[in-house]
Amino acid sequence: MQFVTRQVAMNRFRMIAALALIYMVFAILLNSVGTVILQSIYTFGVDKPQASLLELFKDLPIAVTSFLVASFLPLLGYRRAMMIALGIVACACVLMPLYPGFHTAELLFTCVGVSFALTKVAVYSSIGLLTNDRSEHGRLTNTVEGLFMIGVLIAGWLFSAFVDHASPASPSWLNVYWVLAVSCVLVIALLATSRMDESAAHSEDTKSMHGSLLEMLHLFLRPLVYVFLASAFLYVLIEQSFSTWLPTFNNEILMLPNAMSIQMATILAGASAVGRLVAGQVLRRMPWYGLLNICVVGMGLLVMATLPLAHGVVARADVGWLNAPAAAYLIPLIGVLMAPIYPVINSVALSSLPKPAHAAMTGLIVIFSALGGTLGSRITAIVFSRFDGIHAFYFSLVPMLLILVTLFFFKRETDRTGAATATITLASK
Repeated sequence: MQFVTRQVAMNRFRMIAALALIYMVFAILLNSVGTVILQSIYTFGVDKPQASLLELFKDLPIAVTSFLVASFLPLLGYRRAMMIALGIVACACVLMPLYPGFHTAELLFTCVGVSFALTKVAVYSSIGLLTNDRSEHGRLTNTVEGLFMIGVLIAGWLFSAFVDHASPASPSWLNVYWVLAVSCVLVIALLATSRMDESAAHSEDTKSMHGSLLEMLHLFLRPLVYVFLASAFLYVLIEQSFSTWLPTFNNEILMLPNAMSIQMATILAGASAVGRLVAGQVLRRMPWYGLLNICVVGMGLLVMATLPLAHGVVARADVGWLNAPAAAYLIPLIGVLMAPIYPVINSVALSSLPKPAHAAMTGLIVIFSALGGTLGSRITAIVFSRFDGIHAFYFSLVPMLLILVTLFFFKRETDRTGAATATITLASK
């Protein structure tokens, strides 16, 4: 009996480790788009609006794939779906150094988008299978999302290590994709040797493709769902505006060299990782609604306090980490406050639904997150191009105000759902 218990515990640990590692790999790939935009402008000679299309090539496949496959992913199997996703991305990474060009980058991010749609649905649905209650679900979600931000932090340093400091236009930075391809293969090997019971993800409605699609459509009958999706959409619109364009902001507004612009942008990822990991502990003592309102208001105040410091920065040949503009350090600190919002609202929404509905709900999360990311990056690119990066970041105050409104209605609907569930439970006793 003890041997069986140890085996179950070991399998659970291996699956959680696999979820964390696959999420970190995709964190590096997804959030390299800002770096690739900057390097594409130099290496491939594209302008900002054209370079911003990489966000579209990433996010549109995420949305389309999520709609087509998310609701019936339990039929394929979550572990198998993650292995397929990693295989697709490994092949795309190999193509980047072999056939360098902007169109290859577009193909890469298309593959990353398709694969991440499979991965995110599988990861979030697996969290539901590996946890027993809302508290456990929230902690594991924040931990996995925190490790995602550590992957983002690694991305900046990993890519900048391959950038030629003497010649930023050199294609040497493309060699980073060999490292990423090998990483994909290693995580595939871990998943292949792990096991997870996925029987709880199946219901009579999800045992056929038709029934699975209906499961997703039925979710729209719940007010909780569309209020939540509006909140997720607005959050990602804000997050992608900063994460995608911060390297270019550092380079063109704060006058930092290319490699240093990428490295300084990793402060945002580090701050976000801290925010998510700390939020997992704060939620033990504080209601999620109060925490998120503090975070959103704090974000707005930080933006208004720090962006004025970016005005009038003059380029210097001797600029370094010790004498960089103060704004380069302060603006990324928004990540501490921004980071907890997404995993918390995702966890609250998913833990309010039965486990067979988690795949369909995660599919909707991915679709609306992708749309928010594309729109946020596109708006920032247009404002950045026509005005400057300071005005582009000021625009984030608009969705911050709107998300306060959607969070109010989201809290109201979760309270109603909880009360209805409690009433049904008492009536059944």
